[in-house]
This record gives sequence, C-alpha cells and structure tokens, in this order.
Amino acid sequence: MIRTLHKMGVRSGAMYTAGIISVGLSFATWLTSRQLEGAGLDRADRWGIFIGEWAPTFVAMGVALRVEETHCEESGGTHDFTHEHRHQRRHEEREPSITGT
Repeated sequence: MIRTLHKMGVRSGAMYTAGIISVGLSFATWLTSRQLEGAGLDRADRWGIFIGEWAPTFVAMGVALRVEETHCEESGGTHDFTHEHRHQRRHEEREPSITGT
C-alpha cells in the first residue's frame, strides 16, 4: 500500500501535514459540536476523539512513506526488491567469509 501511494505521488510531507490538520480539525469539531448541536458534551467529545484518532495514522503513514522515499533515493529512484536481493547475494559471494572457507 505504501509503495502504491508513493508511486501515485503521495509524499511523507503531505501525510505529516494531514496529521497536524487532523489535530486542529479535532479541536474545531469538538468546539463546533459542543456549541451548535446541543447534544451535550458527550457527543462533542466523541466527535473530537473520532477525528483526533486520525492523526497517529497519518503520521505513521508519513513515516512509512519517508522510509520509502529514502530507500528510493538510495537505490537511484528504483525500488525493485528482486534486484536488491540479487545485488546483495552477489556482494556476499564476493566477500571472503570470516572463517576463511
């Protein structure tokens, strides 16, 4: 899923921004619900908590996308696990073993 988002052009900064916005939106929703709905503090709290729970998800996705971005930068813009595995195997074959065998 993260690789697909990255290929679609979604970047980590956008997810971090969405996390920050969701915190502000959580407060705004809580305040608006409390003042306009008349359903009481419990309902306002539920709205605020519901939207506030999005923030950690957005931040976690931002971290995962940042890892993906860093990995793509290090591999020259490609992200092919098969290629990486072959490259790692070749590298290990060239290095002598510690035991000397």
